[in-house]
This record gives sequence, structure tokens and C-alpha cells, in this order.
Amino acid sequence: MKSAPFLYAAPDTLDEALALLGEHGAEAKVLAGGQSLVPMMNLRLARPAVIVDLNRIPGHDGVRDLDGGSAIEFLTRQRAFEMSAELARRVPLLAEAIALVGHPAIRSRGTIAGSVAHADPAAEIPAVMMALDATVVVRSKAGERLVAARDFFVHLFTTALSPEEIVVEIRVPARGPEGTAFVEVARRHGDFAIVGVAVVVAGPKGGPIERASIALSGVAGAPVRAREAEQVLVGARPSARLFTEAGRAAVALLAPPSDIHATAAYRRRLASVLTERAVARAAQRAGMEGNR
Repeated sequence: MKSAPFLYAAPDTLDEALALLGEHGAEAKVLAGGQSLVPMMNLRLARPAVIVDLNRIPGHDGVRDLDGGSAIEFLTRQRAFEMSAELARRVPLLAEAIALVGHPAIRSRGTIAGSVAHADPAAEIPAVMMALDATVVVRSKAGERLVAARDFFVHLFTTALSPEEIVVEIRVPARGPEGTAFVEVARRHGDFAIVGVAVVVAGPKGGPIERASIALSGVAGAPVRAREAEQVLVGARPSARLFTEAGRAAVALLAPPSDIHATAAYRRRLASVLTERAVARAAQRAGMEGNR
């Protein structure tokens, strides 16, 4: 199937792109990588009247230092993180998760900001941004605003973006010494995961966990922050028993959906097990490997 007819615009500046969105509003869609939008258009699940292609806008495809953290611009391709040792060092959790996104051809075109704006609840990158306490910078003709990742993702393919706004940057705050891990289970390599878990832990070697962050994908209409599991971890010394307890706490309040890929009960069990594994791996990478 092919998409419904649409008008195509390829502005040369961000201001021109914002003007087009201001003019057409909800009738327009932004195209960056197109790895999600184009298939949805071809299936006629999306029928924009106007496509605003950002790819001719120069100078917005890099990652810069921002107060010790990282500012990821809106045309930064996913493959850039996968192939750059420096970027992987700066944000290792994002690099690990991106390697699980689709296939190389998809990652070569898909943008990090585009995945965040698309807000597929099974996608890896939105969950990572929640776990990293990232900030999403959005802009319209009226100005710029900053939205915390925890507030950005609302529901299935729904975000805090208005139709006139573009995600122009994603800011990952400065990271101290920590361990991170991303694990998921998919039916086949390259498929969307049934469940994914992003974890960050930090603390002194041999001491208690001082900071913990856990976000899950595929278990609700948006990525979920597992606050109960984080509370279990903080202040406790790493151990196999603690990791199991955190896995149980992560699903205590979950009510995941059932679909053709997995039942709700299976997703709950999988989320618990993957949380346990991801926390153990993150603790090991932080030099805090738990005792039996």
C-alpha cells in the first residue's frame, strides 16, 4: 500500500520549518529519519496533509558538551552513537540500547530525537531517556521550552509536544561514576522488544547503592519508571537477593497489555526477570557486584 497524497516541504532553516508547522498545525508531520513515519503513512495509519522534511537543515546532527552532560541535536542518527567510542563513553546506556534498535539500515537513518518524538511504548530510546532523567527541548514559533522525560511521554504515540513544536535537542545531564545496563527480549533480532529494561545504579565499591534509576518499555502505553524498585535498591548493599526483590517490586503495580506477542502475565514475569538481570549487570559494571 502507498501513502495518501500529501504536500512536501524541505525547508533550509529551522525557523522555516517552525513557520510551516505554525501554518499547518496538526495537518503537518515532521520527517527526520522516516523509519517510523513512512511505514505508518504507507499503511495509512497516518495521513498528514503536509510533510516537513528537516534533512536539508545544516548544523543539527551532532552531540555537544553541556555542563558536563550531552546535548543531542535533532538530526543525530542512531548509528552515530553505535559507531562512536567517544559517544558510547559519554552515554553508555544509550549506546547499548541503540545497538538493539532494528537493523543497521534503520539505525543509519533513524534519529534519536525522532524515536523520542514518535514515542512508541516498545521502543528502546524513550525508556533510556527516562532512566537517564533527560530533558527534551522543544521549540515552536512562540519560543522554546524544556520538558523532563518523565513528563514528555503521555501515552501510546502521544507526547507533550503540540502540533506546532519540534524536538530540537535532548539533554542528558552530567553523569558521575555509575553502572548502566539495557536488556530486552524480542521474538527475533531487530523486532520491537516484548519487554525492555534500562537501569542506572551508583555507589561506592563494597557500600550501599546511593542512586538507582529503572525504566521499562513494552509494559504500558508509555515507558514506565519503576519507582518502587528504585526505593528497594537505594540504601541497600548489592546482593542476589536484593536484585530479585527489585525485580518483584518493579512489577508490583504494573498492568501490562496482552496482545498477539505476549499475555499480560507473561509480560509481568518477563519484566521482573529482566529487571533483576539488568540491575545485577549494572551493579557489576559499577564495581558493586552483589554477593549471594
